[in-house]
Amino acid sequence: MAPDSTLLTPAHDPGGRSRRERILAAAARLFAERGFHGVTIEELGEAVGVSGPAVYKHFTSKDAVLGELLVGVSQSLLAGASDVVAGAGGPGDALEGLVAFHTDFALAGADLIRVQDRDLANLSAPLAHDVRSLQRAYVELWVAALRRVRPDLGLAEARVRAHATFGLLNSTPHSTSTGPDPEIAALLRRMALAALVA
Repeated sequence: MAPDSTLLTPAHDPGGRSRRERILAAAARLFAERGFHGVTIEELGEAVGVSGPAVYKHFTSKDAVLGELLVGVSQSLLAGASDVVAGAGGPGDALEGLVAFHTDFALAGADLIRVQDRDLANLSAPLAHDVRSLQRAYVELWVAALRRVRPDLGLAEARVRAHATFGLLNSTPHSTSTGPDPEIAALLRRMALAALVA
Protein backbone atom coordinates (compact mmCIF):
# COMPACT_ATOMS: atom_id res chain seq x y z
CA MET A 1 0.00 0.00 0.00
CA ALA A 2 1.30 3.48 -0.89
CA PRO A 3 2.13 5.75 2.02
CA ASP A 4 -0.36 8.46 2.91
CA SER A 5 0.92 11.52 1.08
CA THR A 6 -0.15 13.72 3.98
CA LEU A 7 2.55 12.07 6.07
CA LEU A 8 5.17 13.16 3.55
CA THR A 9 4.13 16.82 3.60
CA PRO A 10 4.92 19.01 6.58
CA ALA A 11 1.87 20.26 8.48
CA HIS A 12 3.36 23.77 8.26
CA ASP A 13 5.18 25.50 5.44
CA PRO A 14 8.36 27.57 5.94
CA GLY A 15 6.19 30.69 6.15
CA GLY A 16 4.50 29.30 9.24
CA ARG A 17 1.09 28.70 7.67
CA SER A 18 -0.80 25.61 8.74
CA ARG A 19 -2.03 23.13 6.14
CA ARG A 20 -5.56 24.46 6.69
CA GLU A 21 -4.36 28.00 5.89
CA ARG A 22 -2.53 26.73 2.81
CA ILE A 23 -5.69 24.99 1.59
CA LEU A 24 -7.63 28.24 1.99
CA ALA A 25 -4.96 30.22 0.11
CA ALA A 26 -4.92 27.66 -2.70
CA ALA A 27 -8.73 27.63 -2.83
CA ALA A 28 -8.84 31.43 -3.13
CA ARG A 29 -6.40 31.31 -6.04
CA LEU A 30 -8.05 28.37 -7.82
CA PHE A 31 -11.64 29.56 -7.28
CA ALA A 32 -10.61 33.01 -8.55
CA GLU A 33 -9.08 31.49 -11.68
CA ARG A 34 -11.72 28.87 -12.50
CA GLY A 35 -14.76 29.42 -10.30
CA PHE A 36 -15.98 27.28 -7.44
CA HIS A 37 -17.50 24.62 -9.71
CA GLY A 38 -14.37 24.50 -11.87
CA VAL A 39 -12.17 23.16 -9.06
CA THR A 40 -12.27 19.65 -7.59
CA ILE A 41 -11.36 18.64 -4.07
CA GLU A 42 -8.51 16.60 -5.58
CA GLU A 43 -7.10 19.75 -7.22
CA LEU A 44 -7.30 21.59 -3.92
CA GLY A 45 -5.32 18.84 -2.25
CA GLU A 46 -2.80 18.67 -5.08
CA ALA A 47 -2.20 22.43 -4.80
CA VAL A 48 -0.89 21.97 -1.25
CA GLY A 49 0.82 18.62 -1.76
CA VAL A 50 -1.77 16.27 -0.26
CA SER A 51 -4.37 13.87 -1.61
CA GLY A 52 -7.91 15.07 -2.20
CA PRO A 53 -9.31 12.98 0.67
CA ALA A 54 -6.73 14.51 3.01
CA VAL A 55 -8.46 17.87 2.55
CA TYR A 56 -11.41 16.36 4.45
CA LYS A 57 -9.25 16.23 7.57
CA HIS A 58 -9.51 20.03 7.62
CA PHE A 59 -12.85 20.78 5.91
CA THR A 60 -16.04 18.74 5.72
CA SER A 61 -16.59 19.66 2.06
CA LYS A 62 -15.58 21.98 -0.73
CA ASP A 63 -18.62 24.07 0.26
CA ALA A 64 -17.09 24.46 3.73
CA VAL A 65 -13.88 25.77 2.15
CA LEU A 66 -15.83 28.42 0.22
CA GLY A 67 -17.79 29.30 3.35
CA GLU A 68 -14.67 29.78 5.42
CA LEU A 69 -13.11 31.94 2.70
CA LEU A 70 -16.04 34.31 2.35
CA VAL A 71 -17.18 34.43 5.97
CA GLY A 72 -13.54 34.70 7.05
CA VAL A 73 -12.72 37.65 4.81
CA SER A 74 -15.89 39.46 5.89
CA GLN A 75 -15.03 38.93 9.56
CA SER A 76 -11.46 40.08 8.96
CA LEU A 77 -12.58 43.25 7.17
CA LEU A 78 -15.02 44.16 9.93
CA ALA A 79 -12.51 43.49 12.71
CA GLY A 80 -9.73 45.39 10.94
CA ALA A 81 -11.93 48.37 10.17
CA SER A 82 -13.19 48.45 13.76
CA ASP A 83 -9.60 48.58 14.95
CA VAL A 84 -8.84 51.42 12.52
CA VAL A 85 -11.73 53.51 13.82
CA ALA A 86 -10.97 52.73 17.46
CA GLY A 87 -7.34 53.78 17.04
CA ALA A 88 -7.98 56.94 15.03
CA GLY A 89 -7.13 60.36 16.45
CA GLY A 90 -10.23 62.01 14.99
CA PRO A 91 -12.99 61.70 12.37
CA GLY A 92 -10.73 62.61 9.44
CA ASP A 93 -8.08 60.15 10.56
CA ALA A 94 -10.71 57.42 10.89
CA LEU A 95 -12.00 57.94 7.37
CA GLU A 96 -8.51 58.12 5.87
CA GLY A 97 -7.57 55.00 7.84
CA LEU A 98 -10.59 53.09 6.52
CA VAL A 99 -9.74 54.06 2.95
CA ALA A 100 -6.11 53.00 3.40
CA PHE A 101 -7.19 49.74 5.06
CA HIS A 102 -9.60 48.79 2.28
CA THR A 103 -7.17 49.89 -0.44
CA ASP A 104 -4.51 47.59 0.99
CA PHE A 105 -7.03 44.75 1.14
CA ALA A 106 -8.18 45.32 -2.44
CA LEU A 107 -4.63 45.30 -3.80
CA ALA A 108 -3.51 42.27 -1.79
CA GLY A 109 -6.79 40.32 -1.80
CA ALA A 110 -7.67 40.31 -5.48
CA ASP A 111 -8.39 36.57 -5.45
CA LEU A 112 -10.86 36.92 -2.58
CA ILE A 113 -12.64 39.78 -4.34
CA ARG A 114 -13.02 37.67 -7.49
CA VAL A 115 -14.33 34.71 -5.47
CA GLN A 116 -16.81 36.96 -3.64
CA ASP A 117 -18.04 38.47 -6.92
CA ARG A 118 -18.46 35.14 -8.67
CA ASP A 119 -19.28 32.58 -6.01
CA LEU A 120 -21.23 34.22 -3.19
CA ALA A 121 -24.35 32.69 -4.74
CA ASN A 122 -22.84 29.22 -4.23
CA LEU A 123 -22.84 29.56 -0.43
CA SER A 124 -25.53 27.86 1.61
CA ALA A 125 -28.32 30.22 2.69
CA PRO A 126 -27.13 30.42 6.34
CA LEU A 127 -23.54 31.23 5.34
CA ALA A 128 -24.67 33.75 2.73
CA HIS A 129 -26.77 35.41 5.46
CA ASP A 130 -23.69 35.55 7.71
CA VAL A 131 -21.64 37.17 4.96
CA ARG A 132 -24.34 39.73 4.19
CA SER A 133 -24.75 40.60 7.90
CA LEU A 134 -21.00 41.14 8.28
CA GLN A 135 -20.91 43.22 5.12
CA ARG A 136 -23.79 45.40 6.33
CA ALA A 137 -21.97 46.02 9.61
CA TYR A 138 -18.83 46.94 7.64
CA VAL A 139 -20.79 49.41 5.50
CA GLU A 140 -22.43 50.98 8.55
CA LEU A 141 -19.03 51.47 10.17
CA TRP A 142 -17.94 53.44 7.09
CA VAL A 143 -21.22 55.36 7.01
CA ALA A 144 -20.80 56.43 10.64
CA ALA A 145 -17.19 57.50 10.01
CA LEU A 146 -18.19 59.45 6.90
CA ARG A 147 -21.04 61.24 8.67
CA ARG A 148 -18.68 62.35 11.43
CA VAL A 149 -16.66 64.12 8.71
CA ARG A 150 -19.71 65.21 6.68
CA PRO A 151 -22.58 65.57 9.20
CA ASP A 152 -24.67 67.22 6.48
CA LEU A 153 -25.03 63.88 4.67
CA GLY A 154 -28.13 61.80 5.22
CA LEU A 155 -27.86 58.05 5.83
CA ALA A 156 -28.98 57.15 2.32
CA GLU A 157 -26.42 59.38 0.61
CA ALA A 158 -23.64 58.25 2.94
CA ARG A 159 -24.41 54.61 2.12
CA VAL A 160 -24.38 55.36 -1.62
CA ARG A 161 -20.98 57.02 -1.24
CA ALA A 162 -19.61 54.10 0.78
CA HIS A 163 -20.85 51.52 -1.73
CA ALA A 164 -19.49 53.54 -4.65
CA THR A 165 -16.11 53.68 -2.92
CA PHE A 166 -16.09 49.90 -2.45
CA GLY A 167 -16.93 49.56 -6.14
CA LEU A 168 -14.00 51.76 -7.07
CA LEU A 169 -11.54 49.96 -4.79
CA ASN A 170 -12.83 46.44 -5.44
CA SER A 171 -12.44 46.94 -9.20
CA THR A 172 -8.66 46.68 -8.82
CA PRO A 173 -8.55 42.93 -9.61
CA HIS A 174 -9.92 43.88 -13.03
CA SER A 175 -7.85 47.01 -13.57
CA THR A 176 -4.39 46.06 -12.30
CA SER A 177 -2.45 42.83 -12.27
CA THR A 178 0.68 44.15 -10.62
CA GLY A 179 -0.41 43.47 -7.03
CA PRO A 180 0.40 45.92 -4.25
CA ASP A 181 2.09 49.02 -5.66
CA PRO A 182 2.66 52.19 -3.60
CA GLU A 183 1.84 54.56 -6.47
CA ILE A 184 -1.37 52.76 -7.38
CA ALA A 185 -2.34 52.56 -3.70
CA ALA A 186 -1.80 56.30 -3.26
CA LEU A 187 -3.86 57.06 -6.38
CA LEU A 188 -6.70 54.83 -5.23
CA ARG A 189 -6.70 56.39 -1.76
CA ARG A 190 -6.95 59.90 -3.23
CA MET A 191 -9.75 58.90 -5.58
CA ALA A 192 -11.68 57.08 -2.84
CA LEU A 193 -11.43 59.99 -0.40
CA ALA A 194 -12.56 62.42 -3.11
CA ALA A 195 -15.58 60.21 -3.89
CA LEU A 196 -16.48 59.97 -0.22
CA VAL A 197 -16.23 63.56 0.91
CA ALA A 198 -16.71 65.69 -2.23
